[in-house]
Amino acid sequence: MILQSLQLDPQAKSLSLKADIDFEQFALFAEPLTKAMDCRVIERQWGADRHQWILDFEATRIELHYEFYGDICWLSVDSEQDVPVLQYLATLLKPFMAQS
Repeated sequence: MILQSLQLDPQAKSLSLKADIDFEQFALFAEPLTKAMDCRVIERQWGADRHQWILDFEATRIELHYEFYGDICWLSVDSEQDVPVLQYLATLLKPFMAQS
């Protein structure tokens, strides 16, 4: 798993991830990602153009989304109080950033 960029948006309560993701084999990206963040997968949902996984990180509910048509992947939390969790997860993911 190599990430091209990470972008925290506290107002949207989200952390955007840019990576080379194959929609048909999303799990090959998402499983190492969740392991790198030390998250537990609670639920996996998918449809024609979207994946959504529900994750748990130390009792914080996090959603992992990927939309095929926009090639957009992000993590989100429901509460502003949980935005620091996204900040922390970003630090865990920095070692997986592509070197320029």
